[in-house]
Amino acid sequence: MPKEFRHIIRIAGADLDGTKKVGYALTGVKGIGLRLANVIVQKTGVNPQVRLGFLPEADVEKIEEILKNPAKYGLPNWLLNRQKDRVSGKNIHLIGPDLTLQVKSDIDEMKKMRSWKGFRHSHGLKVRGQRTKTTGRKAKAVGVKRKRVRTL
Repeated sequence: MPKEFRHIIRIAGADLDGTKKVGYALTGVKGIGLRLANVIVQKTGVNPQVRLGFLPEADVEKIEEILKNPAKYGLPNWLLNRQKDRVSGKNIHLIGPDLTLQVKSDIDEMKKMRSWKGFRHSHGLKVRGQRTKTTGRKAKAVGVKRKRVRTL
């Protein structure tokens, strides 16, 4: 491998594997799926077959700029993970720790307003309509203890 190859590249607060192709490597960032990663690679004009470790620093900065504000670069709204945000009303895309924090605050808000999903979250039950008669029984029952037999 040439000297300029980098095995680990830091993009959007995540360490990405430099040996993977650019589209697949970008999926290592929380909030970036394969479809969005491929669209970002198209928008930057980077060859999708090249490995992430061979990208020059200018292309990496271009990718980070698109990740910060994807709507500015013409990405469609349906591709973003936060359309019509409840607070700002804008179409935004959250990645990394921002996404984790926002999901946690959304769940806390549901719990606070005592919605059905919030009730299910607070009681540790299945939230999205799954069956619960036979599944989801992890760590509920500790087990059965046998009585000690007294010997006379």
